[in-house]
Amino acid sequence: MILPEVNWAAVMPSVILTVVGITVLCWELWMKEQDRKYLAWLSLAGVAGAALFSYTLWGRNESAFNGMLALDAYALFFNLIICLATGMTVLMSRHYVENNELPAGEYYALLLFAAVGMMLMAAATDLIVIFLGLETMSMAVYVLTGIRRQNVKANEAALKYFLLGAFASGFFLYGVALVYGVTGSVKLGEVATYISTHFSDGAGSPMLLAGMVLLIVGFGFKVAAAPFHAWAPDVYEGAPTTITAFMAVGVKAAAFASFVRVFLLSFGALHGQWEAILWALAVLTMIVGNLTALVQDNIKRMLAYSSIAHAGYLLVAMVAGGELGGAALMYYLVAYGLMNLGAFAIVVAVGKKGEPNEEFNDYAGLGFRYPGLAMMMTIFMLSLTGIPPLVGFTGKFYVFSAAVKAGYIWLAVIGVLNSVVSAYYYIRVVVTMYMQEGEKQVEPLSTRPALATAIVAATVGTIMVGVLPAKPMALARHSFASLQKPAQTASSTPKKDQAATSTPTATAPSKTPHH
Repeated sequence: MILPEVNWAAVMPSVILTVVGITVLCWELWMKEQDRKYLAWLSLAGVAGAALFSYTLWGRNESAFNGMLALDAYALFFNLIICLATGMTVLMSRHYVENNELPAGEYYALLLFAAVGMMLMAAATDLIVIFLGLETMSMAVYVLTGIRRQNVKANEAALKYFLLGAFASGFFLYGVALVYGVTGSVKLGEVATYISTHFSDGAGSPMLLAGMVLLIVGFGFKVAAAPFHAWAPDVYEGAPTTITAFMAVGVKAAAFASFVRVFLLSFGALHGQWEAILWALAVLTMIVGNLTALVQDNIKRMLAYSSIAHAGYLLVAMVAGGELGGAALMYYLVAYGLMNLGAFAIVVAVGKKGEPNEEFNDYAGLGFRYPGLAMMMTIFMLSLTGIPPLVGFTGKFYVFSAAVKAGYIWLAVIGVLNSVVSAYYYIRVVVTMYMQEGEKQVEPLSTRPALATAIVAATVGTIMVGVLPAKPMALARHSFASLQKPAQTASSTPKKDQAATSTPTATAPSKTPHH
């Protein structure tokens, strides 16, 4: 009997996080209460190890586990984004967990397990594996949302997230079933080959189109695109602020990683069929997110609706498609991650036990009492608005440029107008900090060095990646281009069968723009 080869390199970052997560969970059982602070550093070491291993794999382009996973630059790029979100969340959580008396072992272990699900979603080239990654991530985040068991808002948020998430998963699975019924496969490469062979005219079949629509619903829920966004504001407000930051960045990045791989790769030949749907979703998401954010008085709810609006900008890049659109989306996810993690870290810094200080009025006078903290919050707000030379401006420039070059002029115009509208609620935070009087006291960051490190790192990234965008954008282009390169091996099969079972990969055809 010939045993199949297993390409462990493809899953090693996930394995590292899994092992560390289990170690954290078990080690806590024998730890003294005062020693549980070390669980954060162990978790951070695991994240750093996964990121380092992902970096060492750069340049490889292989399939693994019989073509179910891809080891390519695209998956590795998202691994690094996920490690950034997880690592920053761990830093933000070091004192937050202790001050709010959260169960440290369960908290950090679930955080790492959620990151494992995200990495599976980014690397998966099989619709069933995407679903497994989606559920691994979702189950962990559901529990993290309600981990403050005595908090009514947290319980409500977790229940809403779970029920709506289960409903969306049903849509996703039904979509997978319909795609399988038409193409006879759940592997993305084989689906792409079938579609390009049998639907070369770009027409598709009613069952296949229905499957694509159901998949859009499933992905739309996870990226918080309107009208599937109803869960986001309540969940973002009710969850611990550190978990809100993790959801806003990590969950969105993982969902878009799969969304892009499925639609720009497998359904690329049917771009004309789904492009109009995403065009409408992008416009609706930007408008709903920005207009609703205008009337929020809670800063976490404001950032939740802001996150919805940013999902609309990312959908603009998906509609644009092509190498420039895909690279712009990946660059924008980095930009979005840096400035959102920084903003939520400031929210964590301003809050304290028993006083979350999440209302706009709680930031009154912050610019005079804590100038350093206010300055960094100002940088994040200006970047989210899209003020040059910060990373938010550069990201929006790439996204809207991709839309214009692809012929989606009106979509770009609507995006720019929405960006102008968003200036009101972002600048409102700055005005509150510098032009209103307040007396709220903030615990000095010198007593919370881990949180201070996260805020400073996000600030430096927001400035530097915006001022020097060439290398990050080149990296994003290279990573997106790896989607269109055929995998070299299928390492989960015996050597003699490898040539016959390598996963085919389709290249998205040229598109007719929808004006």
